[in-house]
Amino acid sequence: MPKYFLYKLAQLLALSMPVKNGYRLAEFAADLYSMVAFLDRKWVVDNLKAIFPEKGNREISIVRRQLFRNFAKYLVDFFRFDKLDMKYIKENIHVRNMHYVDSALTEGNGVILLTAHLGNWELGGVVISMLGYPFITVALRHKSKAVDAFFNRQRESKGVRVFPLGSAAKGCLRALKKNELLGLVGDRDFTGKGVVIDFFAKPSVFPLGPAAISLKTKARIIPGFMLRNKDDSFDLVMNKPIEYVPTGDNEKDIREILIRYKMVLEEYVRSYPEQWYMFRRFWKE
Repeated sequence: MPKYFLYKLAQLLALSMPVKNGYRLAEFAADLYSMVAFLDRKWVVDNLKAIFPEKGNREISIVRRQLFRNFAKYLVDFFRFDKLDMKYIKENIHVRNMHYVDSALTEGNGVILLTAHLGNWELGGVVISMLGYPFITVALRHKSKAVDAFFNRQRESKGVRVFPLGSAAKGCLRALKKNELLGLVGDRDFTGKGVVIDFFAKPSVFPLGPAAISLKTKARIIPGFMLRNKDDSFDLVMNKPIEYVPTGDNEKDIREILIRYKMVLEEYVRSYPEQWYMFRRFWKE
């Protein structure tokens, strides 16, 4: 249970000080952590070199340092959900292109908002929920039940409904049938059944769930990302729905939909590498 108490302590600190002070403390902690987290640092550097083979070690190091700092800020935002209100959203979050979502909802099949471990996906889901959209997400279970409950309480306190990965299929289908929004993170496969496609010209494994659910329900897939700006405000950006006409060959259709999503993701990762929090080897060897 020590990790649970660590999270509770971090939450207490985040809630006890102004957000900018919390960010400064988080950056300091991130710098210390990156000095001793050899494996995390190695994986991040390896991933960045795969994205930017033309960059030298110094440039990669600068991006890596900012990435660790941004992830620490992401945690501060997550721990401060109790203080998140409409005033903060109005003053700090710029919502872009929600008309894509509104238009897709008129079709009556729900919408799959497909994001990544990029920016602040947790905050993005909460903001969408607070803007009045029924929002459901699927979350990986933590090994610790106490930690799992803590994370889900944070999400549910702002109206997000959470289904655990591994037993979420029926709940997701019911939500889409009720014309609700389903938020999924699509850049990491936890099932062992993912699809191998090229990402930055190297083979990697993407989860097939978002594409399979879309084909089954006819729900539109809309890539969306909550991106941090230099002044620590955010842009919540919705992209055009993924356009694809199914052929009836389910395996081929899933692959083609995922290829379209990964093309969008490549664009965002290339533009915001310091906000792609992938602390593991991403590409297949």
